[in-house]
Amino acid sequence: MDAAIKSIRPAKNNEPKKVLETRPAELDPSEFLAAAVRADLPRPSRAEAEQAVQTLLSYIGEDPDREGLLDTPRRVVEAFDELYQGYHQCPAEVLDRTFGETAGYDDFVLVRDIEFTSQCEHHMMPFYGKAHIAYTPVERVVGLSKLARLTDIFARRLQTQEHLTAQIAAAIDEILKPRGVAVLIEAEHTCMSVRGVAKHGASTFTSRFTGMFRDNPAEQQRFLTLVRGPNR
Repeated sequence: MDAAIKSIRPAKNNEPKKVLETRPAELDPSEFLAAAVRADLPRPSRAEAEQAVQTLLSYIGEDPDREGLLDTPRRVVEAFDELYQGYHQCPAEVLDRTFGETAGYDDFVLVRDIEFTSQCEHHMMPFYGKAHIAYTPVERVVGLSKLARLTDIFARRLQTQEHLTAQIAAAIDEILKPRGVAVLIEAEHTCMSVRGVAKHGASTFTSRFTGMFRDNPAEQQRFLTLVRGPNR
């Protein structure tokens, strides 16, 4: 996910060619080392949140007082509590407990097909798919379910797929300090499939590689081969 930056203006014949500048994306460690919401900061009350839902119902032309919508504000706020619970959870705590009983295992560990659902931060519409995560441990490993749990914590926040990919990789890299991390995410975005261009079935792929996966093309290819697997 390094960004290549170049001018779209063609160079003149007498102008020297510019070398592409590459810059790795940088994340604030607070994004993956602590919960995103501080308990001491003020938040709107539940009643205020429900009133906001009523306002939106009125905006689209509905009558919030009709029978079928009387409980909708409450249900929407309860759904938000579930969909966005990742703001209140700490990624570092999920990866905190590791195990040393590896019998000298020195290859990478891959968890494939981690299903997730998240919400696009641009339209607040769902995007969903699968995450594939690998890391090469140094002496200690983390429970396999923790990688799925980590994915859910970040997914249950308003997101872009690119940011989600970078956050998962950065958290594993910083907390476990392995020899390398590989993350591949494939997802369908309803903000693209049910609105706008309405292209059903279009998939978006994003990846992030660190350490040995970034520096060794053979390891990167082996990861991708195992992710795709036979008949995929």
